[in-house]
Amino acid sequence: MSKRLVSKRPVPPPTAATERPVTRLCLTAVALAFLALFLVLPVIVVFSEALAKGVTVYLETFDDPDARAAIELTLLVVAIAVPLNLVFGVAASWAIAKFEFRGKSLLITLIDLPFSVSPVVSGLIYVLLFGSQGLFGPWLEAHDIKILFALPGIVLATMFVTFPFVARELIPLMQEQGSLDEEAALTLGARGFRIFFTITLPNVAWGLLYGVLLCTARAMGEFGAVSVVSGHIRGVTDTMPLHVEILYNEYNFVAAFAMASLLTLMAVVTLAAKTVLEMHYGDALARTTRI
Repeated sequence: MSKRLVSKRPVPPPTAATERPVTRLCLTAVALAFLALFLVLPVIVVFSEALAKGVTVYLETFDDPDARAAIELTLLVVAIAVPLNLVFGVAASWAIAKFEFRGKSLLITLIDLPFSVSPVVSGLIYVLLFGSQGLFGPWLEAHDIKILFALPGIVLATMFVTFPFVARELIPLMQEQGSLDEEAALTLGARGFRIFFTITLPNVAWGLLYGVLLCTARAMGEFGAVSVVSGHIRGVTDTMPLHVEILYNEYNFVAAFAMASLLTLMAVVTLAAKTVLEMHYGDALARTTRI
């Protein structure tokens, strides 16, 4: 007796997306509406208000000496704080990912501290340390060293709120890659910094750039901690976010939104660079990570 062969249709593999098309469409629409309301619309409002009186008035905003001083101070703070955080982030992530030592968990907790502490509180801590009535205040005054209401205080406050970004980007990447490459280089006679610069650093180059980019974006837009330690000395210790607040409080809305639009442009450039880095970062991570 012959058996009739019955062809069976292949069963598609199970997927996580079990919702109906209508449900997925509604969720997508809600997400897009949320982004349009809380991201796209504010950007449009900023530029429309900045250009409300024309391009000429918009450009005249940046001819003001106080505006130029705020831009220069912001860029100077970024140029100082980001490289210092880069050095700290690389050193901390290298130590945490590649070595075992006492206090390792405490170091990881301290790196995450700025994420849980309000920037205003961190600024107040510097006031308690370096203010005239603070712990080191009398000694600093006696030696004519100025921390608060000056560039050093702004840099310290910016560094505090931004130093986790580089370390937090590199630590999981270095831990995932392991230390086999370094051990192989060690058996071949390489030592110390040569291993770091020829093996470790190239393996995390894209992650490092990504962390630096996030750190830079956060440093440019920092307001809370800098507001506490700067003293709001116009043309001297006002960064771009603080200058926007001053102009807005003076009802100079066009100038305030013009300065805000410059910050927005910086954010857009940062977002574009972030997108490009994510594309390269994903490929580099796939090549360098061992599964």
